[in-house]
Amino acid sequence: MTQDLYTTNTSRVADISELPRQGRLLALDPGTKRVGVAISDETQTVARPLERIERTSWKRLLEKVRTIVSEFDAVGLVIGLPLESDGTESPMSAEARDMARKFSLSLDIPVVVEDERVTSYAAKSRLWERGFSIEESRRLVDSEAAAIILSDVLERLRAERP
Repeated sequence: MTQDLYTTNTSRVADISELPRQGRLLALDPGTKRVGVAISDETQTVARPLERIERTSWKRLLEKVRTIVSEFDAVGLVIGLPLESDGTESPMSAEARDMARKFSLSLDIPVVVEDERVTSYAAKSRLWERGFSIEESRRLVDSEAAAIILSDVLERLRAERP
């Protein structure tokens, strides 16, 4: 029932080619307890991490994401899709796809999913290389992973667009 109150669109997860060519893109790295968040610049050149979101309920998550979309005037949303190392779906993949479906119903911007295999490991490595402690890395890793996911999307968009 809560979803019905926030539904404004039909359920359809977009293809990456449907993301606007200009404007900020927002990325989420969904987890069971926390959601990493990253934003691109308006020219879709670079991605930077934002503060992670503590995941308590769908309603609160949606409200926080709506606020970020509005604050940064985001034109698209990328959801990290946690696939197994062999590319098959996992229970968390189903959760991420469901999250993308719900956001597509509730936001007026295209929502896409992007393979996020090994981004958490890469994020930890990046943070350690930059001198963050293990404790600091734990706090920052979710959004750093979201920035990696978004960077991958930006790279694909540059390669696919003339």
